Amino acid sequence: MITLFGQSYAWNSPEVLILGGAALVLLIFLFLILRTATRGAQSTAPLLREMGWLSQRVQGLSDGQERLAGGLHHVGENQAVSQTAMLQLMETRLTEVQRQMNEALHGTATRTARSLGDLHQRLETIDKAQANIEKLSGNVLSLQDILSNKQTRGAFGEIQLNDIVQKALPADAYTMQATLSNGRRADCLIHLPNPPGPIVIDAKFPLEAYEAIRRADTPRMAQEAATLMRGAVRAHIRAISEKYILEGETADGALMFLPSEAVYAELHANFPELVREGFTARVWIVSPTTCMATLNTMRAVLKDARMREQAGAIRKELAALYTDVTRLTERVGNLDRHFGQAAKDLEEIKISSDKASRRARRLDNFDFEELAPETAPQIGPTPSPQAAE
Repeated sequence: MITLFGQSYAWNSPEVLILGGAALVLLIFLFLILRTATRGAQSTAPLLREMGWLSQRVQGLSDGQERLAGGLHHVGENQAVSQTAMLQLMETRLTEVQRQMNEALHGTATRTARSLGDLHQRLETIDKAQANIEKLSGNVLSLQDILSNKQTRGAFGEIQLNDIVQKALPADAYTMQATLSNGRRADCLIHLPNPPGPIVIDAKFPLEAYEAIRRADTPRMAQEAATLMRGAVRAHIRAISEKYILEGETADGALMFLPSEAVYAELHANFPELVREGFTARVWIVSPTTCMATLNTMRAVLKDARMREQAGAIRKELAALYTDVTRLTERVGNLDRHFGQAAKDLEEIKISSDKASRRARRLDNFDFEELAPETAPQIGPTPSPQAAE
């Protein structure tokens, strides 16, 4: 770039080329003057002619330079106007871009705030769930502590049995911790009628043997755990059969309640011989689910027995009900006759009302000719009002 007359031009622009040509001509002119100075006076006239021609050319170049300067001034003005319009357009575009960026940033901030709010709510939910999990973990640990002790484990089974019996039977159909004639205390005694008679339910929980089976990871450990399970269940069956099956006092059988569905399933799946031994000893093993089904069957038996016990009272009540129904039928018949008589009376009243209305119309219209035959004296007894009607 080169600056001329306050304007900037490129090196290869026409203006710069013209000015360069003019400078070149001046240099040639100076070179000719120097050369002619060394020659003689004989060549002065041609030199003067060349100088005149060069003067004309320089004058033309000056005129062209002036026109070029005017054109360049006009071009500068146009460029200034174009630059002003370009600046205004750029300011407008920048304002629009800034507005869009502000809107986008505002929307992003709103969405971020909403997302943070949702995240806060979810974190609160997670905190609550974690608190519940910690509470549940504490309850599980408490349950493990309860089940680790035989006495507390027995109390747990009795509580679960009590809850199931309360839901299935009425309060007068069973007794918890009932004492038998042999001094043994049963966890639950169901008062069934003879036959079969009162039946005992005793809660047992062979947890150690079951946990040993679950922990066994070698054939030897599995065999030892199975032996432990067989010994524990057989001992429970034998104890229930000897303590709670009393001839003439209890039913010819008893129930062994296992408060764990897992233990019950383990017995039936892998120790069917223990279940058969229980059948032989008249001790039936039940889980919470099967115990509820058995108690529902007992409830039906109790209901049927109580209905048989109250058969006389039921027949007496049915006879009284029959008498009441007969009396009600007679009274309904009497009421029906009264309604029939009332309907007949209403019909006769309607007939009399129609006749009275017709007589009133005739009197109002002075129809005495129609009344004359009716008002003529009659020979004979006077008819009764009902006959007149």
